[in-house]
Formats: sequence, C-alpha cells, structure tokens
Amino acid sequence: MSASALGTQPNARAACLCAHCGLPAPMGQRFCCAGCGAAFDLIASLDLGRYYRERLLAPDRAAPRPPSGPRPDLARHVQQNSAGDFEITLAIDGLQCGACVWLIETVLAKAQELKAPGLRQGRVNMTSRRLHLRWAGAATEVAQYAGLVEQLGYRLIPFETAPLAAAREAANRRLLRALAVAGFAAGNVMLLAMGAWFGEGHGMGPATRDLLHWLAALIALPAIAYAGRPFFTSAFAALRQRHSNMDVPISIGVILVACLSLWQTIAGGEQTYFESACMLLFFLLIGRVLDHRSRGQARQAAEHLLSLRSAEATVLLADGTPIRRDQNALLPGDVILIGMGERIAADGVVQTADALLDASLVTGESLPITAPAGTLVFAGTLNLGAPLTLRVTAAGGATLLADCVRLIEAAETRRGRYVVLADRVARAYAPVVHLCALATLLTWLALGADTSRALLAAAAVLIITCPCALALAVPAVQVIATGGLFGAGVLLKSPTALERLAAIDLVCFDKTGTLTEPELQLSPSQDDTALRLAASLAATSRHPLARALCAGVLPMIPADEVVEHPGKGLSCPVPEGEMRLGSAAFCGVSPGEDRAELWFTRPGFAAVRFGFAEHLRPDAVGVITRLRAMGLDVRLISGDRSAAVRPVAENLGLTDWWADCSPSQKYALICGWEEQGHRVLMVGDGLNDGPALSAASVSASPSSAADLSQNVADLVFQGRLLAPLALALAVARRARAVMRQNLALALGYNLLVVPLAMAGLVTPWLAAAAMSLSSLLVMANSARERVGDAR
Repeated sequence: MSASALGTQPNARAACLCAHCGLPAPMGQRFCCAGCGAAFDLIASLDLGRYYRERLLAPDRAAPRPPSGPRPDLARHVQQNSAGDFEITLAIDGLQCGACVWLIETVLAKAQELKAPGLRQGRVNMTSRRLHLRWAGAATEVAQYAGLVEQLGYRLIPFETAPLAAAREAANRRLLRALAVAGFAAGNVMLLAMGAWFGEGHGMGPATRDLLHWLAALIALPAIAYAGRPFFTSAFAALRQRHSNMDVPISIGVILVACLSLWQTIAGGEQTYFESACMLLFFLLIGRVLDHRSRGQARQAAEHLLSLRSAEATVLLADGTPIRRDQNALLPGDVILIGMGERIAADGVVQTADALLDASLVTGESLPITAPAGTLVFAGTLNLGAPLTLRVTAAGGATLLADCVRLIEAAETRRGRYVVLADRVARAYAPVVHLCALATLLTWLALGADTSRALLAAAAVLIITCPCALALAVPAVQVIATGGLFGAGVLLKSPTALERLAAIDLVCFDKTGTLTEPELQLSPSQDDTALRLAASLAATSRHPLARALCAGVLPMIPADEVVEHPGKGLSCPVPEGEMRLGSAAFCGVSPGEDRAELWFTRPGFAAVRFGFAEHLRPDAVGVITRLRAMGLDVRLISGDRSAAVRPVAENLGLTDWWADCSPSQKYALICGWEEQGHRVLMVGDGLNDGPALSAASVSASPSSAADLSQNVADLVFQGRLLAPLALALAVARRARAVMRQNLALALGYNLLVVPLAMAGLVTPWLAAAAMSLSSLLVMANSARERVGDAR
C-alpha cells in the first residue's frame, strides 16, 4: 500500500474545538478524531446540519463523541414481542438537549436510506435517556441499528432492569394509591367536620352531629387502615428492632386519634379528630411519594449506565470440546477459553504464550501488559489479543474480585449504621411528645376533669405536635436537591448521601480513568505520512494504543491483509517488503524510555516512534483548586506505578499521593483516615477501587467506571468533567443548612403550640390548620434549595 492510496491531508484550519463534539482538536485539524469526522460526514450526507445550529452542548455532560472501545454484545439483550418483532431498550450516554433527540430519531427514521430497512421504530426518551428500538428480521440486526446511533457520537449500553423496575413500579403504585385514598378521605372528612363545627352555632341538633361523625368514621377508618400501611409497617419493623424512627410517633398518633375519635363517635361526643388523622397521612404521603420517585429516578439512571459483565465462561473439556458454564461453577484445574475482548471469569495461570491483557480495572495499571505462559492473572482482566487459555486456580468466592466484594460488604455494614437526620431527631422527639401527652392526661385527671376531657386534651397534644413537618423537613430538601443534581449529570443512589457528603473533609482520588481521561492520547508526530500509514494498520486492532493512534488521524482508511501478532504488533505486506507497527523488539529497534509507545517501520524509511500519554480531565486542575478553596484536603491513591502517578500529582499540586497500591492497601488507607476522624469522599472507577469506595464515608464514580464501582458508589457522575463532584459537595452543604432550618422551624412550631394544646385551648380545626401551616412552611423553605445557586 502506498501513501497516495490513503488520500491526502485535509487543508489546515486554525480551529481549537472539534466541529462535531466540541472537544479540543489539534491545531490545523477540524475534528479531534476520525470518529467525529465520520459522524460529521454522516450528518451532512443526510442533510441534518441544523443539528449543529440548534444543539446546546452542556460542559458537564459527555460529549457526543463516537466510542472507540469494544462494544457490548447487544443481541443477548434483545426480546421478541407477541407480534414477532424484536425489541431492545438501551441507555444513551451523551444526550445533551432536544436537538440530540431530534437527530437520533431522524437518522433512525432514514434507516431505509442507510440500508437498514427492517427498523420499525426508534424512539428516544430525553428524561430517562433511553432508546427503544423495534424491528423485523433477526435479533443480530440490533448491531446495525445501534451502530447508526453510535456513529453519531452516542454511547449505547444494554441493561436488564425489568425485575428491579417492576418492583419499583409496584412500590410507586402502592404509594400513589395510598395517597389517593388519603386525599379523598381528607377532603370529604374535612367537609363533614366543618359541617359539625359550624352547625353547633346554628341550631344543629345532637342527632345530626352524630350522623356527621358516623359518616366521617365510615370514610376515615378504612382510609386510615389502607393509607397508613407504609408508616405502620415501617414503625412495626423499627419497634421489633428495639429502636424508633419517624414513623413510630406518626403511627401512634394516627392510631390513637382514630381510636379516640371512634370512641367519641360511639359515645355521642361533641368532637372527633378523623380529619386530622387523614390530613396528616395525606401530607406525609406527598413527601413519601416525591422522595421515592426522586431516589428511584437516580437509581434507575445509574443502573442504565452500568456495563454488564458475563456470567458464563467457556470451559475446554479434556478432549477439547468447549462448553458454557456459569462462572460461579468453575473449579480449580478447569481450563477456560477467553476470546478477544472478553473478561476473564476466574483467577488462573495463562497457558497461551504472550497474552495481551488490560488489567486497568483490576490493578489500576494504565498500560496493557504482556503476560507470558505461566503468569497469574485475576478475574476481571480484559483479553486484548488473540484467544487464550487459562488454567483456573481460584473461582467464585476465592478470587481476588471476591475478596474485594467481602471487603465491600464489611465496609457497607459499618456505613449502614448511618441514620437519616430526621430519624435521629425522631429518636429524641418521639419520647418527649409522648411524655407531654401523658403529662397532659395525668394533669387534667388530677385537676378533676373527667376521663373523656383528659383524653381529648392528651390527643390534642399528639395531633398538634404530629411530626408531619418534621417528617417532611429532610425528604423535601432531598427531593429538590437530588432532582437538581440529576439534571446536572449527578446520580445520587443513597438517601443519606447528601447528609454524608456535607460532612466531608477529605477527598481521595484514584488516578487512571478518574483524574485522567479513560483513554491514552497520541503525542504530536512530525511525520504525518508515517502516522497515517501506521493508523491504517492500527485500525484492525483493539489494542488501547492502536485505538489511540487511530483517534488522532483524519481521514483514515484501514489497510488490507494486516496480520496481528499477539503481544507484539501488526504487519502488512507492501510491494517493497513489509510494514510493521508494534513494540520496539517487533520492529527491530531499541526501545524508548517510556512504555507507552508504538514503533512503525517500512522499507526504505527510518523507524518512527509514536508516544502516548495520559491526559488529565479538562477541568481537573480547576476542580482540585475549588475543592481546596472549600477547605477540603485532597489526596491521590493509585494502583499504577510511581513513574505514572508522580507527574499527575505534580501537575495537580498534590503532595500526598500513594502508588502501587493493591485493593486491600487502598482499603486500609481509607479505613485508617476514617479512624483518625476524617470523613472521606473516595472517587474511583476500577474494580480495584471497590473496597476503598465502600470504606469511605461517601463514594463517587464516573459513568465510564466498572460496574462493580458504580454499584458500590453513592453517586455516579456523567461526562468528561470533574465539575459535577464539586457541585455535588456545594449542593450537599447548602442542603444540610436548609434541612437544619426545616428542623428548627418544625421544632420551634411545636414549642409554641404544645403549651396551648396542654392547656386545652386547641380546637380540632385549629389543630388541623396549625399542622398544615407548619408543613407548608417547611415545604416553602425547602424550595429555596436550588442546584444552580451552588455552581
């Protein structure tokens, strides 16, 4: 292949940003990589250029850049519906605005022009960031349709959340039904109560009043029994464990008021409190529904962004016959076959010579490694080269990954002891309220009042001090803050994450894929012809350095007859001899000083070296500076070698850094700092970060992280920037302040009205009005929490 066959370099253009994704582009080039150039050409060929005029690129979200890494097997997640069509729902990473939705749906609608005639539907949900595809033909055609979207620069990720989604939807329906019942009862019972209150002064007789009370009881009692179940079951579970939460005083108050009102109705009493119990449940269920939806939305979005790992492995029997077996059923001594691009399912010894592996998610090593026969490797490592065989030494619960999981479970047990702020207040609040009610009952009896009057006064204390406002104090803020952060690309997965995040005083980062870009980048080259020829060979390889080389070349045409030599490099015959791209030894030259390099040789020309380097995320320096300005200590721990960690730490101005750390060493460091009294936020993306993430007070992972890391993390942030982390910390601190204000309002209200209730000066309508007013004050104060104010 000659240089002329590959085309000529496009005219130089002094552009700083890529015309497609908006990321920095090399000087003189219009695009940052070949993928963006191809995406631009596709959009132009379909006459969809208005996309670039109408889109709004958000700096805190993933840029619409075509993925260059290995793609998951989507056919395994396809389902067939009753009509015989195939369907799949995929999570989309990279959606920016409505223009993205229009572009994707329009391109899919033009599938006929793009030789994809079987596609019947392609719809995008901007809110949940889902893509739903439906087509006729074969399940394997999903790759063709998904490829159209990926060519535009969007990352598609399969997920299987049907059982979880069904469970969440069922819980949400139960809460909505309870809310509807409570609202219906509150409205109707309040009308009946108002008729009884105002009728007393206008000649209403006891028989009419009793009839109104019985009608109220007929509506209220079944409604309370049904709508109060979320609180009653929670309170019962808490009491069984011999502690109290916010649902305990709620349940006691509602049940006691309902029973007392029924007794008053039977006895022909003048006052009942059915409307207060129904209104209390109605207000509380509003907060419970909003909280459930907010946290469910964040969990769902995080699940959509998780990569799916294989649960099976290919075992080679003694006669060489391959069979598929669950990875948990593997036994020491089994020989398993790992294909190119497949993750190793167990710890074992490599049997194939010079296997090429990517262990970055397990060890933190940023560069691929060549593992000769006899090398011990660990589950979770990715095979980059030719298919290899491995003799299992440890499987299931005995692997390094399983050790990480055990450390995670131990840390999660400790973290699970953290109690929501409102529940901590409830532990002290509930006994005080109950003692006040008891003191009121005993005092009125001591003063000579009859039992009915004393019980009514005690019930009034319980009603007017009902923890409606107190129960809304924290969830209301959580709903607003969580929703705002979700819109900014931060997915909170834990209901206590905001409170824990506000107490952070130390932030610890992993290096590879967290502070740095997930992929290595090509250093500038002086020989453009050699670069483009080398890229034509690299286009056929899945090696990380080969992909990085291709990303820096535009245009690029893959070469023919390329042969890959596992662990060594690539070769391609040309009339003059042979072109080679690979290691220094493979190309017959002396190696350079850096391991991140590829050499290219061709007949009649000197060997050319291509260097690669890790690059910090675009805003890493600024975010570290902002975190320090917030009074936080920032540290770095990495499993990578010191030579790779030191320059990153120096560029960021970090003096406290650790390299060559195993998962257990990272775990021990975090635990040690926690024992010293620090509250640590750990930010990491690899399997080896899992134990450290779980040991920290709060943990965060980027959306490109390993599935285990995202499962463990309290929050997942999207995009190439670290700014969402600093935003989350600022929002958490503001949210904590608003939560405390809400609690002060609720408790201050109770201190003001309890003496009135104990003195018997509170009427039913006044108690209901005061209760509603306190809740509205809390909701109004919570509405002041806005994510935009913390930017």
